[in-house]
Parts: sequence; C-alpha cells; structure tokens
Amino acid sequence: MSLEEIQLAQQKTGALTDALAEVIRGNRECIEVLVLSLLSNGSVLMQDVPGVGKTTLAKAVARAIDVDFHRVQFTPDLLPADILGSSIYNPKEGSFDFRPGPVFCHVLLADEINRASPRTQSALLEAMSEMQATIEGTQHDLPSPFLVLATQNPVEFHGTYPLPEAQLDRFLVQLELGYPDAETEVEILHAQAISHPLDRMQPVLTKDDVVRFQDLVRNIRVDRIVSHYIVDLVRQTRHDPRLKLGVSPRGSLMLFRASQASALANGRDFVLPDDVQRLAPYVLPHRLIMNPKAKYGGVLAKDIVTEILQATTVPS
Repeated sequence: MSLEEIQLAQQKTGALTDALAEVIRGNRECIEVLVLSLLSNGSVLMQDVPGVGKTTLAKAVARAIDVDFHRVQFTPDLLPADILGSSIYNPKEGSFDFRPGPVFCHVLLADEINRASPRTQSALLEAMSEMQATIEGTQHDLPSPFLVLATQNPVEFHGTYPLPEAQLDRFLVQLELGYPDAETEVEILHAQAISHPLDRMQPVLTKDDVVRFQDLVRNIRVDRIVSHYIVDLVRQTRHDPRLKLGVSPRGSLMLFRASQASALANGRDFVLPDDVQRLAPYVLPHRLIMNPKAKYGGVLAKDIVTEILQATTVPS
C-alpha cells in the first residue's frame, strides 16, 4: 500500500462526501460516517422521522458510485422470497429457473424494516454478514460492493416488529439525520425550487474504486495499544450495571474496521485513538440492551457510551 494510493483514496472519498452533502444538506457528519461504512463494507441503520432525507440519501449513494440500486418497502405481508428471490417453473424447458430478488444489487434500501415480520427481517442477516444468500439450499454470492441501508421510524410503533438483537448487531452504525436548522432548511427550499439536486448528480467513484478502497482499509495498521483501547471500551459495556447486554466481539471488530476506514479517509496508514473515539458513538449504542430500571428511567445508550469514553484512559 503506497502513499499515492492512500492520497487517492482520501481525495475520492472526500469528493464522494462533498457530492452527497450537496444532496442532503446540514448532515455532513452523518454523511461522512455513512461513507466510512461503505469503505468498511458495513451496513447502516437510519432511524429517524419521515421526510428528513433517508431515502434520498440512499439513492444518492448509489448514483454517486454508479451502481445498481433496489428499494424494498417492508410491510407485514412481505415474504423472504420477495427479497431473496425464488425458482420459477419454466414450462417450455420443463425446469426451474432462479429469479434473483432485489437483494442482488449493490445498494439495497430496506425501507421501514421494522414493519416486516421477524422471519422476513432475518432474510437479510446472511446477506449483511457474509455477502451471500442461501436460497432453496443453494448459496448465491452477492455483487461487490454491497451496502444495506435500512430505515425505521422511531415514532410509530403500531404494526411494527422491533429488530432483534442479532439483527441490530449486524449493522455497523446507526445514524439519526435529525431536522436541519432554520438556515439550512431555507437553503433546501431554494436548492429544490426548480429541480432536485439528486437529478443533477454525477458519479464520482466507480464500483471498482470502492472495492479497491475496501481492500486498502483492511491493510491500515492498528497498533496493539489502540486495539487494547477498543477492547477496554467494549468490556466496560459488559460490566455496566445499567446494561443487560453489552457489546459483542462482533461489535469490537466493527469498531476496529470503522476506525481503519476513518484513518484511510484522513490520509493515514495507521489508526489513532481519535478515530476510535469518533466512531464509537455510532458503532456501539445500538448494540446495548439496557435493564428495565435504566430504560424506563430515561437513560440513553449513547449517553452511556459517552460516559465510558470519558472515563477510559486514552493511550498516548
């Protein structure tokens, strides 16, 4: 891995962030984290109220890297085969032909994922973790790169099925876009007065660029001192009396990988504790299960992560 490759990755990922920030204004930090998720080959859960740009952001990512995009609207009657695909009988040939479902794309938007049944939600588990789908006993590789962007509405709970811990643990990060400030909202109104910025968006990366940068991420050096720092943070979640369930080893690995992506995006071939501190509030909170007393006492998972970050000695 040469310095020129790192600089090129920094330049192109910065251009990707800038392009997305033109479409979704006022959320640059969330966009940067989403780009790091793409570099880390991880999935993203966007939990926010309707109308703040979750779907638009997913479309913009696919357009910016010039790849296939599929959207699945999750509903209670959605079946696993509607996502993965199934075999269709061909009477002319007298055989069954496999017809791939929408999961066979590069960017998949799982819209309102918590409205589907747990059985349907679980259809994505293998795809998110192993980049493959097992259908009728046959394994099918998914295209690379592959990114799942799932959304859920945190306000309406009627007719929804909370995501199980096993599925939440497979999302690299959870993002909340939030409402823009007043000045940014005025800019949004004028930016879309004639046409949507998404309509004017041009690709800034290719899928080959993304795959190459994902390979570079895995070669970013992580000192063992920094690795111990990651493990220290994670282990504290497992012993916090307010938590019924702390962060799993998968969570440690995902924080490790996201920190490598942060280093690459900042033009470095090594990870700093600053990378870990920046990504921990996005990677860890959705993996924590609070006990009833903390949950109904108004304690937030992200506040617990913030406290742990402040209390843990940072390696120098």
